[in-house]
Amino acid sequence: MIMLISKRLGNNIKKIRTRKKMSQGDICRALKMDRGYMSTIENGKKNITISQLERLAKALGVNPSDLLKK
Repeated sequence: MIMLISKRLGNNIKKIRTRKKMSQGDICRALKMDRGYMSTIENGKKNITISQLERLAKALGVNPSDLLKK
């Protein structure tokens, strides 16, 4: 179950990011986050905290719930 949520989260982040024509580097610079770490999140291999979810959503200009939608 957790793996499915992580995978969905990663897919949604990538989908929204590419739709907004943003690179992983753009997001990482905005969040002061390592690009390798961002890659593991997008690939569903890393769980993140709620505060990280909120920061990611803000950087992408969406609501945190948008990142968890099916």
